[in-house]
Amino acid sequence: MKIERFVFDTNVLISAALIDESVSARARNHAVRYGQLIATEQTFAELTGKLLAPKFDRYVSRGARETFLRRLQPIIEMVLVIQVVRVCRDPSDDMFLEAAVNGRADVVVTGDKDLLALHPFSGISIVTPADYLALVEPESE
Repeated sequence: MKIERFVFDTNVLISAALIDESVSARARNHAVRYGQLIATEQTFAELTGKLLAPKFDRYVSRGARETFLRRLQPIIEMVLVIQVVRVCRDPSDDMFLEAAVNGRADVVVTGDKDLLALHPFSGISIVTPADYLALVEPESE
């Protein structure tokens, strides 16, 4: 059985970190259990910077967010960007496509409309967390 490879965008991972039972958290948990998460230095740095921003202090303690990152980092395969991608109408989202292409991902999980508009991209599915869960847990809803 082939292990699927996943790229999760920053906002999906932030949602997963802030709300344990969110759709994003369920999607992330499934991907971790049955596949391989992929990131680049750039995507992981963006996640770290945004997740540790003071604006989230009122939702989840900084310590809990740091723990989330410490637990996430060792289970992510970090890939180097060899093939540069410049196709998204929002250039700041190209880094997720670069992670997917360079990491040979099967799926990008995102809520970003600019990324979703590209589905599929170079044979890589681009889906929302809810759509991903509907595919892997069809009877759960």
